[in-house]
Amino acid sequence: MLSEVEIKKLALKANDVRQTIIQMLAEAKSGHTAGPLGMADIFAALYFHVMKHDPKNPDWADRDRLMLSNGHITPVRYAAMAHAGYFPVEECMTLRKFGSRLQGHPERDMLPGVETTSGPLGSGVSQAAGYAYAARLDGKRFRVFCLTSDGEHGEGNTWEGVMFAGKYRLSNLTQIMDRNNIQIDGNTEDIMPLEPLADKYKAFNWHVIEIDGHSMREILDTCHEVESIQDRPTLILAHTTPGKGVEEIENDYRWHGNPPGKGPTDKIPADKQKEVFLQRLAEVRERIENS
Repeated sequence: MLSEVEIKKLALKANDVRQTIIQMLAEAKSGHTAGPLGMADIFAALYFHVMKHDPKNPDWADRDRLMLSNGHITPVRYAAMAHAGYFPVEECMTLRKFGSRLQGHPERDMLPGVETTSGPLGSGVSQAAGYAYAARLDGKRFRVFCLTSDGEHGEGNTWEGVMFAGKYRLSNLTQIMDRNNIQIDGNTEDIMPLEPLADKYKAFNWHVIEIDGHSMREILDTCHEVESIQDRPTLILAHTTPGKGVEEIENDYRWHGNPPGKGPTDKIPADKQKEVFLQRLAEVRERIENS
């Protein structure tokens, strides 16, 4: 079990990731803000504690695999990878630029350490389930982590993958769903109701654990618990706050697809958004350090 000091270090890493997300989105003048900020704690936990991986040897055969189904939140992945040592943090400022390795949706052939190309929603669970099944056939012991969004569960392909994983009891597969309740046009339960999500997965023979997606201790304990589940795949249903860390935009679906400087101006003028967002995150960092 990690000490409180170690937990605090991971929380500070998540804050580093969030600040980099804001900087890279503001530089790109394009991209998604709410989802990446909401998933920073989970990505920090995965890249800095949970997963077996080696930034200096990204093709290591025994590495754990992270497959990002909702590719539009890739700024959080790029930022976490950069802080973990896959490439210089400064390269994050090339997000979405011509010739950059960091495109708006991740491309497997462009950046070492990215396992799959993603963009069209709903494909991740099927890809991850196939990978986990192949790993079992090959006698490999690495784990496959699949990051998904709640909104993309309106895609039928997702449920095909869920059924496949349940049928073959792929215990080496862990899905972490970003249950932030928003998508680009509004609240998920208004657009296409998803509940009862946990019961649906249980019906497909998945082990389901619901967590606070911002509690670093809870994230880590749950990822450790999953290792003992040997008879079925696991869904970690992570309840998160879109826009986490910037109180003016938290839970506001309008920030799903807007970067700082181009988002709604009813609370913060466009030309002040980057500055205010970074200030809010600096305040969060101070609270973590003083806790």
